Amino acid sequence: MDTVAIVMTAPQELALRRVPLAMPGESDVVVAVDWSGVSTGTERLLWSGRMPPFPGMGYPLVPGYEAVGHIVAAGPASGRRVGDAVFVPGARCFGALDGAELRGLFGGAASRLVVPGARTTRIDPALGERGVLLALAATAWHAIAAPGATRPELIVGHGVLGRLMARLAVLSGGRAPVVWETSATRRAGASGYDVVAPEDDPRRDYRAIYDASGDAQAIDSLIARLAPGGEIVLAGFYAERISFAFPPAFMKEARLRVAAEWKPADLHAVTEMVAEGQLDLDGLITHRAAAGEAERAYRTAFDDAACLKLVLDWRDAA
Repeated sequence: MDTVAIVMTAPQELALRRVPLAMPGESDVVVAVDWSGVSTGTERLLWSGRMPPFPGMGYPLVPGYEAVGHIVAAGPASGRRVGDAVFVPGARCFGALDGAELRGLFGGAASRLVVPGARTTRIDPALGERGVLLALAATAWHAIAAPGATRPELIVGHGVLGRLMARLAVLSGGRAPVVWETSATRRAGASGYDVVAPEDDPRRDYRAIYDASGDAQAIDSLIARLAPGGEIVLAGFYAERISFAFPPAFMKEARLRVAAEWKPADLHAVTEMVAEGQLDLDGLITHRAAAGEAERAYRTAFDDAACLKLVLDWRDAA
């Protein structure tokens, strides 16, 4: 078997290629991908060549960990049925291309995927392209719902991750968080919370600041806004080394928490919230492109300030 996939051969070099696909086993399913999302966090770092070293990282690779599609073949031990609409958080199902191993650290940007049935999450077909947002929603929930976590009072960044954190915080009740956003064009779209420029916010007693910006240079400015004993949660992905001045952090007795990758329980939780109509995913996808326009689409996703989330449409991919 084979499939059409986006292949990154080096930073800022990608193309749509036909690549070998692993044969499915009894526990596997074959998913026909309808849409996949482009991540402005990790995929931007892959595109730019700034991704820190990870086990399994390297080129060539198939990017993407936000795929939505439907099952076209299901093994007898897969626990899934043909026709199920599913979310797939990436795959490791590709053979070598031109004699080079295709790295499987991500692997969701392809027209067909072979994955264990247990790795897929059934979703309402009516969710459509919005299903690609479930990974970011799970990331936001994992940060907020950690054991002993204080709900966010300040969220830094009004991209998709910041918006999802704010929506989840509003759902949890209590005082709505404040969101900082430096870009005037991104301050729109709030519902139930306020978005302000950092310089317009005089408050300096936040007990919990959640950073969704990915800006490694922002820590000192956030420490200055903490209440004594307050916590900064690093919920973005940081390419640069994190550092901060010790004396202000010492005076505040500040705490720093790194929110790791979401777990299956987080994905299940947000999927249930969406299915029950509690968590709204509308208004977050702003750009769309056919999979065949991938190179242009990736540049749009990373360079266009108006682009919150771009999805690739695989339904007509050969």
